[in-house]
Amino acid sequence: MSTETTASVSTHILDTSIGRPAEGVAITLSARSGFDAEWANLGGSATDADGRCKDLPALPEGTTHVRLDFETEAYFDKKQAAEAQQDAPRVRDSGAFFPEVTITFAVNPGEHYHVPLLLNPFGYSVYRGS
Repeated sequence: MSTETTASVSTHILDTSIGRPAEGVAITLSARSGFDAEWANLGGSATDADGRCKDLPALPEGTTHVRLDFETEAYFDKKQAAEAQQDAPRVRDSGAFFPEVTITFAVNPGEHYHVPLLLNPFGYSVYRGS
C-alpha cells in the first residue's frame, strides 16, 4: 500500500501462449534511492493461480527505482514437462529463450504501480497497468 512518502508495486503474469495466468513464477523485488545507489533486495514471492503476486514487500521511503526479477525458466520447464506427460505437441526445444525477465522502472512517492508481464516462450511485453 502506498503512502504519501512511499510508492507501492503489484504485478501479474499472463502466459499469452495459452491465454491463461502463469502460476508459480518466482519474483524478486529490489529498490534503490537514486540512479547511482546500490540495489537493495527486498524479498519476493511467487504468482498464484490467477498469475498475481499479492504479497510483494513494501517499498522503503525514498525509493526512486524498482526492479522486478521474474524467474521464467523454471515456469517454462515445468509447463513443458506437463505437456510432455499429456503427449501434447512440443511448442519449443528444451530450456527457456528468456530464462529470466528483469523490469526496472522509476517510481514517485504516493503512487501505486501495477506492472503486468505478458509472457510467451519467445517474447514478453510489459506495461504500466492500473
